[in-house]
Amino acid sequence: MADGLRKGLTSYGDAGFSLFLRKAFIKAMGYSDDALNRPIVGITNTYSDYNPCHGNVPQIIEAVKRGVMLSGAMPMVFPTISIAESFAFPTSMYLRNLMAMDTEEMIRAQPMDAVVVIGGCDKTLPAQIMAAISADLPTVVIPVGPMVVGHHKGEVLGACTDCRRLWAKYRAGEIDDVEIEDVNGRLAPSVGTCMVMGTASTMACITEALGLSLPMSATIPAPHAERFRSAEASGRVAATMARAKGPKPSELLTPASFRNAQVVLQAIGGSTNGLIHLTAIAHRSPHKIDLETFDQLGREVPVLVDLKPSGEHYMEHFHHAGGVPKLMAQLGDLIDLDAKTITGQTLREVVDGAEDVPGQDAIRPRDNPIKSEGAMAVLHGNLAPRGAVIKQSAASPKLLQHTGRAVVFESVEDMTLRVDDPDLDVNADDVLVLRNAGPKGAPGMPEAGYLPIPKKLARGGTKDMVRISDARMSGTAFGTIVLHITPESAVGGPLALVKNGDMIRLDVAKRSIDLLVDEAELEKRRVSLAPAVTPDWARRGYAHLFNETILQADEGCDFDFMRGQGKD
Repeated sequence: MADGLRKGLTSYGDAGFSLFLRKAFIKAMGYSDDALNRPIVGITNTYSDYNPCHGNVPQIIEAVKRGVMLSGAMPMVFPTISIAESFAFPTSMYLRNLMAMDTEEMIRAQPMDAVVVIGGCDKTLPAQIMAAISADLPTVVIPVGPMVVGHHKGEVLGACTDCRRLWAKYRAGEIDDVEIEDVNGRLAPSVGTCMVMGTASTMACITEALGLSLPMSATIPAPHAERFRSAEASGRVAATMARAKGPKPSELLTPASFRNAQVVLQAIGGSTNGLIHLTAIAHRSPHKIDLETFDQLGREVPVLVDLKPSGEHYMEHFHHAGGVPKLMAQLGDLIDLDAKTITGQTLREVVDGAEDVPGQDAIRPRDNPIKSEGAMAVLHGNLAPRGAVIKQSAASPKLLQHTGRAVVFESVEDMTLRVDDPDLDVNADDVLVLRNAGPKGAPGMPEAGYLPIPKKLARGGTKDMVRISDARMSGTAFGTIVLHITPESAVGGPLALVKNGDMIRLDVAKRSIDLLVDEAELEKRRVSLAPAVTPDWARRGYAHLFNETILQADEGCDFDFMRGQGKD
């Protein structure tokens, strides 16, 4: 099999000429024959001025290149698109599959024997792992790392859990304009991803649990020197993998490794987004994520990481307590320790090397968890025939069994316009319902599931309400919020049938979410639904591709033709 510069020659009808031309042009960059005859490690560049989460990527790239060259291989940096959560319109999830396609095709199109993918901000790590599985080239994943914590009036701050908490205080009139501006400048004191257990941190921990990144790489703060030493070590591992031509993702990602990832997702109090991304990742392989199995794990796996929004600490505290290796040590027989990693080590060897930190309380032992059950529960019922999810570890216990009157918003725009209307007929016992916010309906399934408490209730002291939608929610958010209702309302799911005043019953212990309307009435409403049509936003380009091929949340919101075996 061809490798190095001879791999994947451009088609000119003459292989010798193709290599001659390739070498002629790359020598214009000043490379010697010695450099060009070595194994090649491709390194993705996901840096952008629009992406502060990836602000340390240039330094990471230099460290990776150093590690690759110290190991005698040739590093080649190439760009892919860059997605930043708070800068991507209409939502970063809309672009995840585009990034996965871009990354996969660039890995396939350019000669490399192994690849290092560098990501962090929410949708970038899953996009890159999806691409790596599909391309099946030896891959090292490097998370950019979390920010360090901020401070305000003696209080430790973490983006973006405290963004939401303090913004809610501002909406309730407890913080004035001057103070909220002060907070705005202190929430994100460094580059990197959110320093709580949001989606970025969740995916970094999942990546480490899958064996696709170096031990401790999920938790090292973005500005720390250790982050760059880890990147150099990642470059060395990538060079070794380039020579050995493995292990490939297909060799590492097994049913055991996917189960490990699900256990870690529950134990860290992870983001609900993590379940969608892990499902999409698994569907790129021969394996699947079964929602019922995931829910059962949630009953067996306690939350051990005491981190916001489920607990109190921040990512740097998790790191200094021993990180993912120490967590897996505490999880014990819940983890399959025979699973392999990119270094050739098993997880057993990784766990044996976990640091023991006297007095730390960020990683709890199994007999003293912060929550006796896992982060998430999967719900079913006549509102969610194919499932919905709730992050029970960040919900209000008193609302986990609740029946209330539906207050319906037709869209994100409708919610934005009406939620703070003083004349809105709503009280604290009601259930806020948002529809047309799913994969097709919004489009892109935005993080709109964290419906704000109506201002008149917030100013009366209401801190939480039951909220349900076919949207997503940031992993940094908290509250009694039912998400990912599937199928979504835009494709005729039952959420489209809910009317103002209907009663909705949530019972997390029974794993149920139901609309208390008889089936005959629901059928009448179903018949009267307008037929689905192609919306104006989806008439051309990527938007058209997205609308025509996007899958539902229970299948990971990938494109139907991008799964492991392609389109059915």
